[in-house]
Amino acid sequence: MQFKIIQKPSTKNNLFIIDTFDALDTLPSLSAQEKAYCQSKFKKEQYFVSLNQYDGYTFVYCLKFEKQPWLSAEALRKTGAEIQAIAAANKIEQVTIQSLSATTDAAYLIAEGMALSNYQFLKYRSDAEKKRSSLQTIAFDKKSITNLQLSQLTTTIEAIYYARTLVNEPLNYLSAEQLSKEISALGKKSGFKTTVLNKAQITKEKMGGILAVNRGSQQPPTFTIMEYKPAKPINKKPIVLVGKGIVYDTGGLSLKPTPASMDRMKSDMSGAAVVTCSMYALSKMKLPLHVIALVPATDNRPGENAYVPGDIITMYSGTSVEVLNTDAEGRLVLADALHWAKRYQPELVVDFATLTGAASVAVGDVGIVCMGTADEVTKDTFKQCGFNQYERLVEYPLWDEYGEMIKSDFADLKNVGGPSGGAITAGKFLEHFTDYPWMHFDIAGVSFGLSKKGYIPSGGTGYGIRMLLDFLKNYKKN
Repeated sequence: MQFKIIQKPSTKNNLFIIDTFDALDTLPSLSAQEKAYCQSKFKKEQYFVSLNQYDGYTFVYCLKFEKQPWLSAEALRKTGAEIQAIAAANKIEQVTIQSLSATTDAAYLIAEGMALSNYQFLKYRSDAEKKRSSLQTIAFDKKSITNLQLSQLTTTIEAIYYARTLVNEPLNYLSAEQLSKEISALGKKSGFKTTVLNKAQITKEKMGGILAVNRGSQQPPTFTIMEYKPAKPINKKPIVLVGKGIVYDTGGLSLKPTPASMDRMKSDMSGAAVVTCSMYALSKMKLPLHVIALVPATDNRPGENAYVPGDIITMYSGTSVEVLNTDAEGRLVLADALHWAKRYQPELVVDFATLTGAASVAVGDVGIVCMGTADEVTKDTFKQCGFNQYERLVEYPLWDEYGEMIKSDFADLKNVGGPSGGAITAGKFLEHFTDYPWMHFDIAGVSFGLSKKGYIPSGGTGYGIRMLLDFLKNYKKN
């Protein structure tokens, strides 16, 4: 997808964004009959109108001002998805946006929706060229978008496309080792440094969580460290991002059922995709922040030497854990990474993980479950960024009673709690391995779409990247 500013818009395939019905009179490309048609639609609260003018299309969107600005913003993104669908169906290669609205980010938001809905994963399709969307370029007249907005839009869309592709890749391509190579390649493209620990190094460090999960696999684990540090960062101590990198999860010996469960478990590294591609974006945007990202990666299989329910393992921190369910593996690899993060004395650690079915059951595919020990200002800022980007957050508590549920009779902890509160007991398990301000985002319900919905595709979604980037772009040290 290409974005550009043009000096003289074409006479066809234009989108006009207006604030009021009366603004139709300022659009010379519309006939009186077309303006009357638009007026009739607007009066019926149909604020987006598509006009087929035979030699091309003209689109008109009258901005619908909702009670909350983030709802108005989301309406623009959804309209962008509608325009993309029309463009693809009619083999339109370029749409030019001309915003007459006083809302300074209106063109940005509608283009964002168009671009997000235009993503395709066609690598393994023999009919890829036939299926490929015709829409290749979104153009703007020079009054509709700033150069900074254009640059940030381009980078954000690139990051989300990369994340979606990583999630969509199957295990027979994207092993833990290949994931580390993909991360290194993105680092070279955008400017962050990458260090990859192999199995021997992970063993030397005694990362017991990662090694236990990897025991059933014939493929080695990796632990990837990314770092972006500009010359004058505004944070004295780094922000650390942690992403769960389970490249495939069978459940191990606690085997998952295949229908509607194991068949999409290539997406269990979605947290790794979120933090990796956020690193790509923030380094390309040259944000004035020192940020480190950690990705512990392996697959989880029921191999001959696989760990079993009842095993007691020693984590990187020295904590002993009784494994009662080998399908609760994500928290084991994340715990090692969270303990590793202590060496940086971070001012904030943020993790993203497809951690629990309980989170998905609770909020479905329309939000992220979060919890943590960060201060209320940080939590409120994340929540506002979630609304801004329509990647909304629901905060769960970390009450002491949930910690009681993961106490073991035979070890320091057990890796699952009882039949209730599963998303929270998983978070409580992770909290044990932290001693810094920390936020946990469970993206199990939103990381992988079962069907296309507006600008959210089937397959990998990249959900959470825009929210995280919004937080980082506006980050101020308290």
